[in-house]
Amino acid sequence: MRTPLALIVVLLSAAGSIAAQQPQSPASVPPGVPAPGAADAATIAAVMAFEKQCDDAAVKGDVAFLERALSSDFVMTHGDGWTAGGAPLKVDTKATWLAYVGKQPLPYVYRNLDSVQVELHGDVAITIGRYRYLPRTNSPTPGTSHLYVWFERVYARQGGQWRFLSHRTVKGPVREE
Repeated sequence: MRTPLALIVVLLSAAGSIAAQQPQSPASVPPGVPAPGAADAATIAAVMAFEKQCDDAAVKGDVAFLERALSSDFVMTHGDGWTAGGAPLKVDTKATWLAYVGKQPLPYVYRNLDSVQVELHGDVAITIGRYRYLPRTNSPTPGTSHLYVWFERVYARQGGQWRFLSHRTVKGPVREE
């Protein structure tokens, strides 16, 4: 009885050791993407920081920052109606997105990114993730309808700087319960 129990302990210990040696993708990359090396991890961190700056600028109405950050052919597709063969809620170009985020009162109370993952392809980065947000309403009381969308975004490094090329909502907007 002792030998089989000892054998089981040894086998479980070895299995744990082997599993620990298997490369695991960190939460910052999508499933199936190999774990990044140090250089790619730094690039992923830079893309995630840039993405946050872009969302923060949309909340603050920082049109000057977004003017520099968005590519000239920027496209933002709102709503997931297109995923079932329908039309999106709205499609913005760089000009219409800048006009929207710069209007008064500012359109968002907050936008918070979460669950963001980055897939790198040289100077191109694809992000998938979600942001939660609260749109500002024109009513005397602040909006209380918290929403979220799942998205896919594309960025490109141009002249040493990241540029935001495209946003596409893949699920949402969805009201949080």
